[in-house]
Amino acid sequence: MLPRRIWCIIRTEKRARLFEAFHSTKQLGLGLGLYVSRNILQEHGGRIDVQSELGYGATSTVWLPADGA
Repeated sequence: MLPRRIWCIIRTEKRARLFEAFHSTKQLGLGLGLYVSRNILQEHGGRIDVQSELGYGATSTVWLPADGA
């Protein structure tokens, strides 16, 4: 497991589309960053998770296998 990153709060309806290709909440965003990151992690046996809690913000956590599988 790698260190966590704390972000601003993410609403439930936006979190559902967080890893969708070409979906962005930014005016100039391409919507590929988290999509590509998740795919790379999955290809290497890892995963990424995002949790969001009112008053605390959002946390993304990345898991990678220790054996490189």
